[in-house]
Amino acid sequence: MDLITGVIICKNEEDNIEEAIKSILWCDEVIIVDAFSTDKTVEIIKKQPVKLLQNEWKGFADQRKYVLSKVKTEWVLSIDADERCTKELEKEIRQKISQKDLKEDGFFIPRKSYFLNKWIKHGGWYPNYQMRVFRKSSAEVSDRKVHESYTVNGFTGKFKNDLLHYTVTSLSEYVTRINKYSDLSAIEKLNKKKIGFFDILILPRIAFFKQFIIKGNFLDGTEGLMVSKFHMITKLLNYMKIRELQNMTESMNRSTPE
Repeated sequence: MDLITGVIICKNEEDNIEEAIKSILWCDEVIIVDAFSTDKTVEIIKKQPVKLLQNEWKGFADQRKYVLSKVKTEWVLSIDADERCTKELEKEIRQKISQKDLKEDGFFIPRKSYFLNKWIKHGGWYPNYQMRVFRKSSAEVSDRKVHESYTVNGFTGKFKNDLLHYTVTSLSEYVTRINKYSDLSAIEKLNKKKIGFFDILILPRIAFFKQFIIKGNFLDGTEGLMVSKFHMITKLLNYMKIRELQNMTESMNRSTPE
């Protein structure tokens, strides 16, 4: 069977990292890249039979490129600190990569995401396939500030078993994450279009309607409503921050002598 390395990038994940690591200890090697955590993350990692590396945080994409450069095996399994590889998924991965003359270079995994301990089945939250198992030689990292991902040059397939994703366990932490991600998204989308009154007033409401009604988050009950509301808030923050950056840029251009 071809060898596989499990990788995780993290920073200040003391509540998550131990269970994430334990779920991939079946891999032939496990590499954790920590961005100089200030909590107990490193202390927890050092208690596990894994390879710990530390690298200055320059963004999600750069960190994923760094950990990929340290992998020596043909196959890679990448998970985040708030994700868990199940025994069923482990078995499926092992069986697949052990096949001779395997044509696939990467596999998408269905991700089962939880919001306050409730599995959210609608609104695009499931199956939400993620490229997480791939040949190192065929993989690249998309160069985005947020929602970066691994891409594969070659044939791809899909696994049946889920990757568990405990994405929201605390509303206060989720609000902090949304604020941080909307900062990055605003920078990424700064020059795409001019943000105006309509964008801020109407588009977030349209986003809520699509998420809650058309995509079916109403079927997930109260938690589905909360998911849709947060989706709207994220859109609103994003538009307002883009507007703020555009105004700052215009002001700087006006004040710069020709």
